Amino acid sequence: MNTNISKLSPTYKKPLFMMLVLLIFALATYLRLDFLVSVNHHVSHDTINYDATVRQLLEKGIYAYKDTQPNAQVTPGYPLFMAAVYKLVDYQHHDPFPYIRYIQVGLSLATLWLMYATARKLAGSTVSVIVLLVSSVYPPFIWSNGAVLTETLACFFLVLYIRLQLTAFEKKTRTLALLSGIALGLLVLTRSEFLILIAPVYVFHFLWKKELRLTIKLLLFTCIGMGIVLSPWVIRNMVSLHEVVIASTQVNPFAAGTYPNKNYEDGLVDRHGKTQMEVAKERLKVGFTQHTWQFVKWYTVGKLKYIYSNMYFGSGHKPLYRVLPSPLGSLLHVAVVWFCPLALIASLRKWRQPLTLLTLILAVMTVTRLAFVPEYRYNYTAMPLIITIDAVIGAAILRWLWTKLDQPSSNSQKGDVSHAETNGNS
Repeated sequence: MNTNISKLSPTYKKPLFMMLVLLIFALATYLRLDFLVSVNHHVSHDTINYDATVRQLLEKGIYAYKDTQPNAQVTPGYPLFMAAVYKLVDYQHHDPFPYIRYIQVGLSLATLWLMYATARKLAGSTVSVIVLLVSSVYPPFIWSNGAVLTETLACFFLVLYIRLQLTAFEKKTRTLALLSGIALGLLVLTRSEFLILIAPVYVFHFLWKKELRLTIKLLLFTCIGMGIVLSPWVIRNMVSLHEVVIASTQVNPFAAGTYPNKNYEDGLVDRHGKTQMEVAKERLKVGFTQHTWQFVKWYTVGKLKYIYSNMYFGSGHKPLYRVLPSPLGSLLHVAVVWFCPLALIASLRKWRQPLTLLTLILAVMTVTRLAFVPEYRYNYTAMPLIITIDAVIGAAILRWLWTKLDQPSSNSQKGDVSHAETNGNS
């Protein structure tokens, strides 16, 4: 009887599992759409600047951020995405922002699917469902859809890149390496700070596989993929600006990051007649030599606290859309963030595995952002990685604990059987 049940159970497991996945996706879709229609969305200062950039590009053919002359202050990925929507909806007669928000809901759901697929590849179906459920109700992943900002698009390209890069490492094919490079190029066009990823990712691959020729082959085709995407932007900058700019030239986030606790009037150096970069370099020199402890603290725990202590609320909205009853949303964020250091340490015990790629990317992203002004929005693109790493390691810890707790009872049962057999033989 038990044998028949065990044979039949896989037949029922798969449909039930797929039904659970579909129900979670239905919940995620409902929350995102309900959010868009239930609140009044704020328009941030950056969104206003993007809007002006896009209108100038469409009407005058000039790509410039906060200026009327061509520049490369920000990469064109998100403005081009906006421009495509503006053209499609006839922006001169219709407000394009609602259309952008609904498209971002689609991107958000696609990101959820990629996270689910990646987690399933790394640790199986149970972990993938946990990742999917947490990500479906994690408030910033819902609120961000209302913000006409880079977060949703950048998050989609980041998770797509990770999925393709992991598959390229597994399958070892030129095509997948090329596609991962294209995804990384699109990510860089959306958020320039991710350009730094390619070097540590392939150093990790060589240390993991110890196959130099394979690493060089995959790296070459990843670079070709990036080049295909980034070359029009680089050529445009060479022609229009007469300089080689691969990503962007914006200095303000770096310069603003040199002010401990965001005290922009601390008077540390004289700013008169100097460029932002000159002021930033002087502040770093004076700060780390004359105010060493203050600057060391600011560039480590100070900025980490700013970046990860609170959730990203998007560009703001009224009334507050409570995805989870208060304070469960905040507690979810705190729990996920605080468990992460333990998960990272645990994941490195056996570092020659695909999960380490996520750990490496998270570490590189975090260290890179310590160089800039800290904002809560900077934790947004890190959260898919944190949630996935937490779920994989958390499930592994629970399995280990279950095995340890189950061992005494198993040994006890074995002892009872042995005792019974001894009595029977006697």
